[in-house]
Amino acid sequence: MAIYAARQAAEQAGWLSAPAGPQHDLAVNIGSSRGATGLFEQHYEAFQQERLAASASPTTTLGNLSSWVGHAVNAGGAQISHSITCSTALMAVANGVAWLRAGMASRFLAGGTEAPLTDFTIAQMKAIGIYSPLYNRPFPCQPYGTSGYNTFVLGEGAAVLALEKASVSQLRKGDVIIEAVGFGFEPIKSKTGISADGLNFQQSMRHALSQLAAHEQEVDVVITHSPGTKAGDHAEVAAVNTVFSKNPPSLTTNKHLIGHTLGASGALSLQYAMHLLRSQQIIRPDYPILLPAPSTEPLRRIMINAAGFGGNAATVIIKALTS
Repeated sequence: MAIYAARQAAEQAGWLSAPAGPQHDLAVNIGSSRGATGLFEQHYEAFQQERLAASASPTTTLGNLSSWVGHAVNAGGAQISHSITCSTALMAVANGVAWLRAGMASRFLAGGTEAPLTDFTIAQMKAIGIYSPLYNRPFPCQPYGTSGYNTFVLGEGAAVLALEKASVSQLRKGDVIIEAVGFGFEPIKSKTGISADGLNFQQSMRHALSQLAAHEQEVDVVITHSPGTKAGDHAEVAAVNTVFSKNPPSLTTNKHLIGHTLGASGALSLQYAMHLLRSQQIIRPDYPILLPAPSTEPLRRIMINAAGFGGNAATVIIKALTS
């Protein structure tokens, strides 16, 4: 999935038309929360039966993600694989921004990929007590805790973004730019590591906002992490209300449509944000959800949040150029 998504991104950016051979100015950072879950379980089963294949180590090593994507798009620059649980993809984007700003690459593929729909992974989520019991409903995952249940549902997917550093003169109306990236962290006090006030979210959102001009520190929409867990969703909403106490933005998410794709989720949320900037409308899903109506003004700036086990959080702010 990562290779498929990366080739789409590189083709749309015009990078696949370059001469054959490694493109040394093109770097790659692809992450995953769980790695090659299905393959790992298959190889472990074979190990228990004393018939382990030689491919077990190379095909389950997390570093394979970026290297195989690099092969697929002829990237000759840095090739980085990482995991920071469910913040993984936004951390990859933040890393891409840092590398481009530092001049260590001129083009950067960043994103995440995840294929966790295995019996063992689902059983782990059920053991935490967060998996949705609403399997026979149109929306088994119902973010923001309105159902009264934990409604976490796993999904699979990949999203990769082609990032470039551009001068103001190169930008055109409708282009989308990454304005800011922010990070947050709080000491864990629970299995999933989030406080009732969402301190890690507060930190990451404020960190990102601090990189904008004082008169620009407002957003039209926040695409929340909100995976359908009562405690986590309530904490993030509380954090948003604290940070934006004077002018709360609209909230939306894509988890009710695609489930929680773990390490890929942040990049898929970023893709959703770009869709909103293009379509200029938020479609309210057909179940109770906290979503204040957006203003009639055009959507211009969107904040994307992600958080993961261990108390970490990441925030990215993007803007569509209007002139």
